[in-house]
Amino acid sequence: MSLWAEIAIGTAGTIILLGAGLILFTAWNARRARTNIPPDGRFANVAGARLHYLDIGAGPPIVMIHGLGGQLRNFTFALSERLARDHRLVIVDRPGSGYSTFTGEGERGLAAQADIIVRLLDRLGIEDPLVVGHSLGGAVALSMALRHPGRLGGLALLAPLTQHMDTVPEVFAALGLTSPLLRALVGWMLAAPVGRLQQRRSCAALFGPEATPDDFEVKAGAALSLTPSAFRSASLDVAACRSEMAPMALRYGELALPVGILFAGQDRILPYEDHGPPAARAIAGAELRTIRGGHMFPLTQADLTADWIRERARAAGHR
Repeated sequence: MSLWAEIAIGTAGTIILLGAGLILFTAWNARRARTNIPPDGRFANVAGARLHYLDIGAGPPIVMIHGLGGQLRNFTFALSERLARDHRLVIVDRPGSGYSTFTGEGERGLAAQADIIVRLLDRLGIEDPLVVGHSLGGAVALSMALRHPGRLGGLALLAPLTQHMDTVPEVFAALGLTSPLLRALVGWMLAAPVGRLQQRRSCAALFGPEATPDDFEVKAGAALSLTPSAFRSASLDVAACRSEMAPMALRYGELALPVGILFAGQDRILPYEDHGPPAARAIAGAELRTIRGGHMFPLTQADLTADWIRERARAAGHR
């Protein structure tokens, strides 16, 4: 055997071993995440999905929808205990996120997710809820209001994605992949180890200029974002935003329900200037409030956020 052949075989063997090691690490990391963060709520099969959700508290209904790569613990971290004192809360893992899964072969974009969540509300007998959407969850909430006029009581949007974005925020750059094969390779071989290595940098972008809570990984469910299925779903969500946000933004003038927008002026993920004022101008009667802080202020400023959501509930006719 020639020297070059030996080198080629050795290189191939090294690549195979490295790939196997990355896959094993990813599988171990996913198993650990699911062990540390088990399902918190119950499950409901609706057309196109099996949804994981919490239904807690009593009073006027509030529905809560998390953002890109998140899950319902983003809200149970600090907000739910404050709001459940006087409201019925339905907190949902968006289809494809957390422990919610798509079960059909149909569309999986923002509009499809909006329709599925409305079906869950129908199943639960919830009428005229205030829908709280954070980040990409804000876009899903807007889609719910546009696609089901008269079905919701109002919108309370927290740092919402409201406009088309030409580029993906740097912290989410890997999610911009469009090839199914590349999504699978990155999800199984790179997302978990690279995500672990860049965890501090990613959290600085998500929370900055505020500090990252010490228990963000488990109490807020962040560890579930580094599983292969979560990576694939988040990547598909990014693709859906690219195709759906621009036409949806053109329809904001059709909205005829109370809408409030709460934004942090120092947001490092979704710039306030790009997503706050344009939506407020387009939606008749929308109220825009700006605070100091970063993108994840629902976790870091829970009292302020809960008080604002209660204000929006009253504006929606909830007493």
